[in-house]
Amino acid sequence: MLEALIGKPEDLLPTVVAAMLIYPAIVLFIRVGGKRSTSQMNNFDWIVTVAIGSLASSGILLSEVSVADALAGMAVLMALQYVLTRAAFSSEWVARLVKAEPRLLFHDGKFLRAAMRRERVTEPEIMSKMREQGIADLCDVHSVVLETDASVSIITRHAHAKAGLETSLLGKLDAAE
Repeated sequence: MLEALIGKPEDLLPTVVAAMLIYPAIVLFIRVGGKRSTSQMNNFDWIVTVAIGSLASSGILLSEVSVADALAGMAVLMALQYVLTRAAFSSEWVARLVKAEPRLLFHDGKFLRAAMRRERVTEPEIMSKMREQGIADLCDVHSVVLETDASVSIITRHAHAKAGLETSLLGKLDAAE
């Protein structure tokens, strides 16, 4: 019965060895990839991270996938992601292609329904984000922005009065409606 739950002890050795080889590679890839690989991910960053995790687990658990195959796939994905992010940094055209624009979802007392529909964000989700930031009343909110990393920024009237909202984002308000 125990063997049915944990398998044969001798079958664990390849899994342990594969994990011991792949883990340092993951640490190295994260260090080489920089902080971007672990925070503030856009959609492409997230997809590559999930794909790398899938390759790592395949290399660890599947006898059909060698550790070398998994490491090669992980290295190629990290290299492609690095090239793409460098290209996006250097080229506005590439940046627009791979990165979402921030989108206003609420502004001056009005929910921007067309923008919310396009981003598939509901009013209760926005209200939840407000409560998370300790804001109970819509009257205290100047703007709500869905950021490029899918986080939600709440700009209070007080903060807006002190600093002002980016005019580039406000300029896109008409296009959002």
